[in-house]
Amino acid sequence: MLMSKKKAADRAISVPINDTPVATLLDKEWLLTNSRGGFAAGTVAACNTRRYHGLLTGSLNPPANRIMALANYHETVFIGGCEVRLGNFEFEDNLAADGLRYSVAFRKDIGVHHDFDLGLAEITRSVYLLPDSDAVGVVYEFSHIREEFDFAVRPLVGMRDFHAMQKSDASIATTSSPDEVRISGGNGHNAELVVRSPDMSFHPDGQWWYDFLYRKERQRGQECLEDLWVPGTFTCHVDQPGRVVLWASLGPKRDDDDVDEIADLDIETVLDSLTLREKELTANADPGDATETALHSAAGQFLVHRQIAGKDAETILAGFPWFLDWGRDTFIALGGLLLCTGRIDQAAGVLTTFAQAVDKGMIPNRFDDYGNKPHYNSIDASLWFVHASFEYLRVTSDVHTFSMELLPAIRWITDSYYKGTKFGIHADTDGLITGGDKQTQLTWMDAKCGETAFTPRHGKPVEINALWYNALASLHDYYVDKDGSLAEHYGSLAGKAKESFAKTFWNEDAGHLNDCIAPGSRADSSLRPNQIYAVSLPHSPLEHDLQLRVVDAVQANLLTPYGLRTLTPNHSSYVDTCEGDQMQRDAAYHQGTVWPHLIGPFIEAYLRVNNFSKQSKRKTARFLRPLLAHLTEDACLGSISEIFDGDMPHKPRGCFAQAWSVGEVLRAKQ
Repeated sequence: MLMSKKKAADRAISVPINDTPVATLLDKEWLLTNSRGGFAAGTVAACNTRRYHGLLTGSLNPPANRIMALANYHETVFIGGCEVRLGNFEFEDNLAADGLRYSVAFRKDIGVHHDFDLGLAEITRSVYLLPDSDAVGVVYEFSHIREEFDFAVRPLVGMRDFHAMQKSDASIATTSSPDEVRISGGNGHNAELVVRSPDMSFHPDGQWWYDFLYRKERQRGQECLEDLWVPGTFTCHVDQPGRVVLWASLGPKRDDDDVDEIADLDIETVLDSLTLREKELTANADPGDATETALHSAAGQFLVHRQIAGKDAETILAGFPWFLDWGRDTFIALGGLLLCTGRIDQAAGVLTTFAQAVDKGMIPNRFDDYGNKPHYNSIDASLWFVHASFEYLRVTSDVHTFSMELLPAIRWITDSYYKGTKFGIHADTDGLITGGDKQTQLTWMDAKCGETAFTPRHGKPVEINALWYNALASLHDYYVDKDGSLAEHYGSLAGKAKESFAKTFWNEDAGHLNDCIAPGSRADSSLRPNQIYAVSLPHSPLEHDLQLRVVDAVQANLLTPYGLRTLTPNHSSYVDTCEGDQMQRDAAYHQGTVWPHLIGPFIEAYLRVNNFSKQSKRKTARFLRPLLAHLTEDACLGSISEIFDGDMPHKPRGCFAQAWSVGEVLRAKQ
């Protein structure tokens, strides 16, 4: 079989179709990515349930300006005057899942594979996303032919911004030749989708297909109906075992005589390229540990390239399908995604990418979806950059990169935070960092809908000051044998911050740290997971007895099988499920919702207060088991979700593949 390259097959994630409920098949998703921010995604049922699902979403300005170009293919077998439809689609009034009658299995390795048994023949549809270009190959392999038939494939075309939805009033232009069709217009700006097959003939017959329903969008209270353009049909006659390939690519609109990049593609060459890429992604994983191998593979999906100041740079996408690169996510994820997987050069590249984007002593909170200027509205991204930079130095001993590329940015950040920078961020008279106001949401708990901020945390958030102390103590340690004056300076600032930290944040009545101190010394005593960083970071501002009490409080009230809740269930503002429209979801996002990336700092803190004993390591391994099972069994197969509901059964929600979820689970596992 074409896709049975042994190593890929050995690592395949498989789902049987026959005995699995349709609702489950629609919930299980798959993801393929390239290095440009482009991706292919769908469901095990081969029915799109999100606006973000499609066989090809490409990037016009990598990794930004993404276009959902090719939504799906609709395949039909014609035999003896009868039609056998293999495509599965949901419309406003019905689920047309004819193909599930013939589906027998799903597999994911370097591609995704749907197996069909029609009785008269067996067909496997395989999807392969090219690693370094916005192109996809869909291979149909025919075997066990008992009766000849005609095979037809209709492309379902989006050509729109991947956040948007398409309607039939879009202006679509189509040109074709005997083996190729080119589609431009719509909301795809100056982009052009080319679909071609050297094995099939194209017959133009342009028409709109109406009211495709995306159930995930409906569940999220968003626009959920879309019209798709069908430019015509690719056909071939099948009378013996073999295969046909349809190639599709997205790029700038071309002149008629321009040669398309897919014109000379060969499927075996593409498979070799994808196999080599997978080998590189998993090179440092234990070959005998399938879960570790899957984590290393998942980690590689988030590393992409972007242009900064005209130069190629590396960065980490926060999550698929809808996020780009966010500062805090990048530096929380970096340790697991890159340092734990041995991708040292890439770690250096990501760190220098952000170091070059510092403005007024601040790291970008995120880069823009459409290639515009970065956004700097974050109080913690810069401090996470400092932590990640020192972790890079600790792991690699790369003094040159650290001192020449990263240290200037680190000092600019710490000096700016101390003296004052954007959003009123500065060191208060007690040596602790304060910033923001009622109109700003600067921490990671930034959910805001309209004028409603659901977790206002302006003033002195607990994790910001844990990160601040950690940054100062790290600088002191770095300079202690290099520059006595600077060591004394940062040591003095660290000492003052540490002295104030417990006095300011410890709540003896509650038995844990306050979450935030608003201006006027009003303490928010909510039991939230942010305090765990006061124990997990390399330099803790707390004495050991208080560290123990923090870990105990978090474990008793916030720990779930899939990470930490963002608020204790006995709080009046606790929300048990993160569902509904935008307002409802934002209201729950940090008010009880479970975040799996928080398992990383919790496990690190738990191990620290237990002196990394063998018993504590065995216990933390048990903490990880549900998330490791989720990696290959639930939601997006081969990745880890952004969030889970606060209450049982802790249904996965949000982005189906999240960088810091994968990174922190990988780091905790090691």
